[in-house]
Amino acid sequence: MAAKNYYEVLGVPEDADPAAIKKTYRQLARRYHPDKNPGDKQAEERFKEISAAYQVLSDPDKRKQYDQMRRMASAGAGPGGFGGFGPGGFGAGGYGAGGPGGTWQTIEVEDLESMFGGGGAGGLGDLFASIFGGRGRARPGAGPEPRRGADRRLEVAISFEVAARGGEIAVTVPLEEECSRCHGSGGEPGSTVQTCPQCGGSGAVTLQRGGFAVQRPCPRCYGRGHLVEKPCTKCGGDGSVTERRRVKIRVPAGIEDGGRIRLRGKGEAGAAGGPPGDLILTARIKPHRFFRRDGRNIHVTVPLTITQAILGSKIRVRTVHGTKVQLTIPPGTQSGTRFRLRGQGIRHGDETGDQFVEVTVKVPENLTDEERELVEKLAQSEEAKA
Repeated sequence: MAAKNYYEVLGVPEDADPAAIKKTYRQLARRYHPDKNPGDKQAEERFKEISAAYQVLSDPDKRKQYDQMRRMASAGAGPGGFGGFGPGGFGAGGYGAGGPGGTWQTIEVEDLESMFGGGGAGGLGDLFASIFGGRGRARPGAGPEPRRGADRRLEVAISFEVAARGGEIAVTVPLEEECSRCHGSGGEPGSTVQTCPQCGGSGAVTLQRGGFAVQRPCPRCYGRGHLVEKPCTKCGGDGSVTERRRVKIRVPAGIEDGGRIRLRGKGEAGAAGGPPGDLILTARIKPHRFFRRDGRNIHVTVPLTITQAILGSKIRVRTVHGTKVQLTIPPGTQSGTRFRLRGQGIRHGDETGDQFVEVTVKVPENLTDEERELVEKLAQSEEAKA
């Protein structure tokens, strides 16, 4: 028996892009939402299915892991594979456990389950259930074991100056929060809550096959340990919702493109009272029209007039720190000459880079009669010296 196919649940091809998945999900969610189908149990189950499918397929990391699990399950369907119970597989004589006279071993799959948000309808639990078969038995325990929420990963654009100097920025990010309607219970206000009869309130079941005992979140209550009479119409029974919040982020000085910033406790909500995951932001540094970065060093290009290059001059050059530094241009400076401003690069810890200034001589395109006359006299003087 094959595991539930999330692509078939949403009715999208396996190579569907995020936009197509989101559009299809919204159409189905509006169609099967409990508010539009009061008392329709089939519509409720369908709504939970499409919500679970979208939770996985809309997240790039979860989708990648889900596809890998599907390929692994498909590749191992025969003897000796992932789902095989013959020699070399999970069954007798395979993978360290064994048939008659062998010892029972327990495989904890809760970490794998957390890849898909704790195991909603048709989640990884269905995959293991389809492999091992049967409903299994309840795991001893007073209640579901707390599980840490998954980390959430996002990219954030940071200006060149802030990345170089460090500072605080405000960004809008999606954060997993307790549902304000059901206060995390997953049930519609006023609906009854009962202990799950399949897991006895433990939130987990143990499946036994071929000398192995595999523990996974209960497929009936999704690891919560209880059942609600009517799922919350706001969160669909998850007990949490994703809200967009504006948060302040401290950017460390010298962060490079691709660098990461971790916000503790700002990821997805934990299960059964477990702590939330973290929000991991990947920095994408915006290019600057004047500054260029090379490690801790900064490079800039400054134009000079012909007279400045010939006679020499003093110019003021901007630095990445928001200040201006005076630079002396000696007489006869050639285009392409580089100058070093020590200590004006990026500061990282106890080390600071330099700023390199390359000058280019700008040739005027239009000359007045007086300017042309002066240049011609200069040309005659150079010919006389030659």
